[in-house]
Parts: sequence; C-alpha cells; structure tokens
Amino acid sequence: MEEVDKDIIAQINANKCMFQMPSKQKSDEFIDDMFRFLFPVVSGVEQGHYAAELALLRLKGKMQELFLPIRDQFDIGCSRATESFFDALPEVHIKLMKDAQAIFDGDPAAKHIEEVILAYPGFYAIYVYRLAHQLYNCEVPIVPRLFSEYAHSKTGIDIHPGANIGEYFCIDHGTGIVVGETTDIGDHVKLYQGVTLGALSVSKDMATKKRHPTIEDNVIIYSGTTVLGGETVIGANSIIGGNVWLTESVHKDATVYNQSTVSVRKKKTAI
Repeated sequence: MEEVDKDIIAQINANKCMFQMPSKQKSDEFIDDMFRFLFPVVSGVEQGHYAAELALLRLKGKMQELFLPIRDQFDIGCSRATESFFDALPEVHIKLMKDAQAIFDGDPAAKHIEEVILAYPGFYAIYVYRLAHQLYNCEVPIVPRLFSEYAHSKTGIDIHPGANIGEYFCIDHGTGIVVGETTDIGDHVKLYQGVTLGALSVSKDMATKKRHPTIEDNVIIYSGTTVLGGETVIGANSIIGGNVWLTESVHKDATVYNQSTVSVRKKKTAI
C-alpha cells in the first residue's frame, strides 16, 4: 500500500503544471466578498463610510494576493491590474444596477429589485461576468476563467469573460445558457434558459478569430435556441423563438420560430 501511495505522489509531482496557478478558493472568496460589498442588501448590514473604505482596502489586498502566483505571467503587473479593476468598479456597479432593472422589468414574478439581486441566478451570473470581463480586458490570465467557472458551478450559466455584453442585459431563468468568448451582445437583450451562442468550429487555429455570433440591440432569444458562427448576426429588435437552430444571419425586426406539427389521435372504436 505504501509503494502505491509513493507511486501516486511521484506521478502527481511529475505532472505538476509548468506555471503557478492562482488559488481557486481565494478566487471564490473574492467574488463573494465583492458581492457583499457592492450590494449590502445581501448581508443585511448597511456599512458606514469608514467601514466601507476599510472593506475596499481589504478587497484590494485580496486581489493582489490572488494575483501573486501569476505575477510574472502578464505585462500590466499586479498593482496596475488591481488599480485598473477598482477604478472601473463604479461604472461596473452602474451597469449591474441597469442589468438588475432589466431583469426586474422583464419578470412579472419579481416584486422588488432587491429580490433580483438576492435571489436571481441570472443576475449573479451577469455580476460575475462583469468582474471577469474587466480583468480579461487587462489581459490578466487564468483568474477571469476562475471567476466565470465559479458562477457556472453556482448557476448553470456559462458566460466566457471575453464576450462583449451591452447594458440592460437580462437573463430569465438561465440554466444551460452558454455565451462564447467572441460573442457580441448589444443593449436590452434578453436570453432564456438553454440558449447557446456558440462557434461553428472548435479548431485551435480559429482561436484568434471571431467564432461566435453578434446579437444586436433589443433582441429576445427564447429557450433551447442555438445560434452559431462568427459571421452570424441577429438583427436589432428581432425575436427568436424556442428550439431554433441558426447558423445564418437574421435581418432586423425579424421573427424566427420553429413550427411544430400537431396531430390529434383518433380514438379507436371498441368492437
């Protein structure tokens, strides 16, 4: 048994990653701490000015600590990346409040905007995306994906941090949504559960090219729909029905739906 244990340890050591990795636990903790900081309603405790400043300093320290293992893997550096992230935080918060408003306005079941912030997985996934996207734009490696995978594990919604998403973004229900790295989404877009905005090709030589669709302003995409390809554009003000498969562009103001066939069975007459 001891020999087997030694063999396992030897294999693990032999397969150690060439690069240092940030702590997943610290990444998850940072996301949760930031959520409580940005939205005091989560903890139910309103912070005074001094307490808020102290919390902000702690969050900056936690982010720098998170970056330490990968400090040699990106050009901007730990301090500049941290400052850039926190400088953008007021704008990120404004966008998140617009997202919460869009979800509230679009869901008759929502009674308060605080309910959206506290309890809606779609809002939480958008929150994590907006943090991750900010780091992605600073070319910070690994950490943005750790952020997005934490949200994925909690909500079933997979938004790549590289996607570009406009304001008033609404996710309804959300489970099973996939948004690829080079997706462009405009303002006032609403996605339902099971929507995939994906690539036609998963070849590695496509890594630096636009592989995912563009969704223009004021588009609604209903559940179970798949839209694929970097050249595919869903025009503004379009409605895409459920269970549609699209690999070609749709002009603006269009309605696309999957037509079902319904047949009524005749009752057999007893003999």
